[in-house]
Amino acid sequence: MRILVSRLYNPKNQILFKMSFLNIKLPAAARDTGLLILRVVLGFCMIYGHGWGKITRLFGSEEIRFADPFGLGPAFSLALAAFAEVICALLVMLGLYTRAATVPLIITMVTAFFVAHLDDPFGQQEKVILFAGAYLALFFTGPGRYAIDTRLDRR
Repeated sequence: MRILVSRLYNPKNQILFKMSFLNIKLPAAARDTGLLILRVVLGFCMIYGHGWGKITRLFGSEEIRFADPFGLGPAFSLALAAFAEVICALLVMLGLYTRAATVPLIITMVTAFFVAHLDDPFGQQEKVILFAGAYLALFFTGPGRYAIDTRLDRR
């Protein structure tokens, strides 16, 4: 029994979406559009909010002070985090080598959670958890149709 049903049609009289009370059906392309939006927003937020600061610290004149969870040295640990948060985030935005690019991002976020944010209140942990979860989801879903990966796979 449907309580509320509404439909939106395009000029060719095709259903663009169909909505009932708790069920919204979208065309298949909507999934790919959603993945594109997710990739671009995640990548931008990671680069602008986290990676760019690490790049400037890495190439700045001040002494590098950074967590060293794997015993590789603070400078190398910072370089790895900067690589993930800038280069890999950019690859995710473009949809280029997306699944491979999410792996360093997931590792960086999980490491950041356990090393830097484990004792923080949830409000401080939240961003790391959201980034890790979103990158993990992209690892499993792939980049979607609107990605360079998809173009390369068609050859």
